[in-house]
Amino acid sequence: MKIGLYFGTFNPIHVGHLIIANHMAEHTDLDQIWLVVTPHNPLKKKSTLLDDYHRLQMVFLATEDYPKLKPSDIEFKLSQPNYTVNTLVHLEEKYPSHEFSLIMGEDNLKSFHKWKNYEAILEHHNIYVYPRISSEVENVELKNHPKVHLIDAPVVEISSTFIRNNIKSGKNIRPLLTEKVWEYIDHNLFYKK
Repeated sequence: MKIGLYFGTFNPIHVGHLIIANHMAEHTDLDQIWLVVTPHNPLKKKSTLLDDYHRLQMVFLATEDYPKLKPSDIEFKLSQPNYTVNTLVHLEEKYPSHEFSLIMGEDNLKSFHKWKNYEAILEHHNIYVYPRISSEVENVELKNHPKVHLIDAPVVEISSTFIRNNIKSGKNIRPLLTEKVWEYIDHNLFYKK
């Protein structure tokens, strides 16, 4: 089975994430998309993150009506901070019959050469890249790499930061979240302060 790994803090998961994940499931050769909830991105302040369980629960609520989309807590069990290369090794050992690929935005591809052991990742895994609006300089060498697949997906410019800030300031952002995720956030009073 071909699995696309879509990593994120999903703090919170929003319709933009679902649009990208579903597009990858429907318009590529990937059989499933696993939304991997990252407990701690080394580049982000941990203090801004909701508890791991709550973010995983929101991903579960957002994806339960999409059979090709699956929440994953695989990184919860790995030492922190974790690197993608370690996660891939762990997944290959746990699921030897699966073929794992990465899903990332074009902005991440531009800095991919800074990732730990990025050459090893490229050697063993395909990367599916969705477009992002960005002013950074393109990494032409990576863009033309045979393992990198540029996917003509919708450009989605919704951010979890925007959603958190708007909830905090009392704005109605319900259209940017699935109904169940909105209810979960509202019920738990998340992002209010």
